[in-house]
Amino acid sequence: METFSIAQYRVLGLSCGGEPMTINIEWQDQHGNWHHYQSKQNQADAYRVAQRRVESTKKRHRLVDDDGRLIDLID
Repeated sequence: METFSIAQYRVLGLSCGGEPMTINIEWQDQHGNWHHYQSKQNQADAYRVAQRRVESTKKRHRLVDDDGRLIDLID
């Protein structure tokens, strides 16, 4: 059985026994400023929501964790 470090669990979006990972969805305005849209506990769901918003609003979105680290940029 393969073992993962706590950092790898966080990157994979898996629970490591502590608090669940919060994923924040943010969107970028025409001036380059980022605005909070929504928070999710599930990374796959957050990606789907952001992808749909990109298609409907034509604005850049990003997923960041609760520490502000970039997970994904969608445009």
